[in-house]
Amino acid sequence: MTIQRFDTGPRMSQAVVHGNTVYLAGVVANKAAGESVTRQTQDILSIIDGHLAKAGSDKSKLLTATIYLTDMKTFPEMNAVWDGWVSAGNTPARATVEAKLAAPQYNVEIMVIAAR
Repeated sequence: MTIQRFDTGPRMSQAVVHGNTVYLAGVVANKAAGESVTRQTQDILSIIDGHLAKAGSDKSKLLTATIYLTDMKTFPEMNAVWDGWVSAGNTPARATVEAKLAAPQYNVEIMVIAAR
């Protein structure tokens, strides 16, 4: 079975496809780094849409999601954006945890696995 890698760098690939499963690396905000959790979540979900499309999938095929927040007090703020984005009737298994992220301008990181 072949493995496809997308947006590959020296440390990691943004997306890896094995069989009919798409694995995304953790995604942080590009344009909205340092902004509100709402803006960062919107930016991240837009990036996820792009990575899934490149890999031949979309948010209706999400299997799992892991969401990292630097402060669980922002859980409702992130959920408000997530709930508006996720495909109704196709919600993934999901976990949300509080964690320190790679740099202080990031307050949200999301990693998903999807079917193709």
